[in-house]
Amino acid sequence: MQPKRVKYDSDVLSTIADNQLIQFINCSILKSNGLKKEHLWVQNGRILDERIVFFEQKRMADVQVDCDGLILSPGFIDVQLNGGFGIDFSTYNSNDDDYKSGLSSVAKQLLTHGVTSFAPTVITSSPEIYHKVLPLLKRSNASSEGAGILGAHLEGPFICRDKKGCHPEQLVITSLGPNPSETIEKVYGSTENIAIVTMAPELDGAQKAIEYLVEKGTVVSVGHSSAKLGPGEEAVMAGAKMITHLFNAMQSYHHRDPGLIGLLTSSKVTSDHLPLYYGIISDGIHTHDSALRIAYHTHPDGLCLVTDAIAALGMADGVHRLGTQTIHVTGLEAKLDGTDTTAGSVASMPYCIRHLMSATGCSIEFALHSATMKPDAMIRSVGSV
Repeated sequence: MQPKRVKYDSDVLSTIADNQLIQFINCSILKSNGLKKEHLWVQNGRILDERIVFFEQKRMADVQVDCDGLILSPGFIDVQLNGGFGIDFSTYNSNDDDYKSGLSSVAKQLLTHGVTSFAPTVITSSPEIYHKVLPLLKRSNASSEGAGILGAHLEGPFICRDKKGCHPEQLVITSLGPNPSETIEKVYGSTENIAIVTMAPELDGAQKAIEYLVEKGTVVSVGHSSAKLGPGEEAVMAGAKMITHLFNAMQSYHHRDPGLIGLLTSSKVTSDHLPLYYGIISDGIHTHDSALRIAYHTHPDGLCLVTDAIAALGMADGVHRLGTQTIHVTGLEAKLDGTDTTAGSVASMPYCIRHLMSATGCSIEFALHSATMKPDAMIRSVGSV
């Protein structure tokens, strides 16, 4: 029996029965070594090895999907997403059910952007907020009901007050004290659902805190920091694997001390620590195209696209929330109320991919890897998933 052949946008695909074998044809598949003109076999949502189909199952496809020459890519991964579609992950309004409902709503709508995994990001908040929301940010797999959750990205509160950005100053904690692990547990509560913590490496106790978090299987990212290069290098030696939104909320590059940006070319960041990953917001607002080109040409292996999107993602211009902060959004610009401080992004991941290609001239393979395989490798680098 010949397979039923349909186009990639056919409504038939929403009616595929269990155990039916689907063959995607006329497509380029994104792999670690580039785009390959191959077929893709899928059954019950799982990709199959074509050798098993041919030599063990010895069967033909039930449905052939003509992709019309398009690219088949793994789903996008966003490791810094503050919210979207009217929902802010740093806000707990009334009860657990409402928070989980909002989380599920964002996860569902992210699928329309091609995002299939994300780290809900909570900015600098009170211990009360962390204790309420962290138990609700459990890891989950992607499905037709929504993008998978990688665990929480806690962007604060252990940051530099001078580089707080739009974070509420009164909630910033600038020392981890003599017992960093005790401080972390007091502020966050359980670390079970934490995937990433952004921390300023120059803070008192930060190095011990990094070691503690890494032992717990958490990725530590340095950021929101006034650190010179030295504390950044010490953080990497202690196990930090990432830099949070490169160029933003950190010391500008100086030829006598390049700060955290200098980690991209540090002689102390050896092969034992590579690749050192860095998130970068390629929205044309947070990072000038020239800076994108510098990062791309200096350390391409570590480049991970993040949106840093806020609740205004997918919403109209106007007034929105980011934790306790009021944000005004016009077009792609989000500003903290009463200031000129940029406050997160409203750009989607597909937009950031396209802008990276336009700004740097990189290949589509590189841009897609920066939104898929590299963030996946980063999040797995300390065994947190």
